[in-house]
Amino acid sequence: MDTAKKGVSHTDPEKLYNTYYMQVYSYVMTLVKNSSNAEEITQQTFYKAISGKDKYRGTSSEYTWLCAIAKNLAYDELRKAKKRSDEPSESLPANTSITDAVEDRDVSLRIHMVLHALEEPYKEVFQLRVFGELSFHDIGSIFGKTENWARVTYHRAKLKIQERMGDKYE
Repeated sequence: MDTAKKGVSHTDPEKLYNTYYMQVYSYVMTLVKNSSNAEEITQQTFYKAISGKDKYRGTSSEYTWLCAIAKNLAYDELRKAKKRSDEPSESLPANTSITDAVEDRDVSLRIHMVLHALEEPYKEVFQLRVFGELSFHDIGSIFGKTENWARVTYHRAKLKIQERMGDKYE
């Protein structure tokens, strides 16, 4: 099938770019919803298309071919962004000073010390809820008690920790 009938010949990179840039950009915007990311992905799309023009088989229109490339690049970028957001950050947030970070660590240490000295079942219920991220239903099941028992015990544990930490950390 003759590619010239379907659109601009992909052998002329400038024509390909000028003809389809806005259409591809608009399509990518619908996927990523961010203009700078859409612009970057659109640029990558044309780079990939032009550098791999021998992979174009002519079985679809050039616009469809470009959109397929753009979609794959956009999904790759979205996956990378999700992975980055799921990873804990090693650095401090921009608005956190070293003093704040040290104070946070000190507070965290104090909470763990208070928690360590907390009597059972408060200690275990608090740990299962906060660190284990278990539901009150699951915590109640572990102890052979009701969900309401787990809620009350957790609330009492929290009050005991706050009391022992002092009013400053409520």
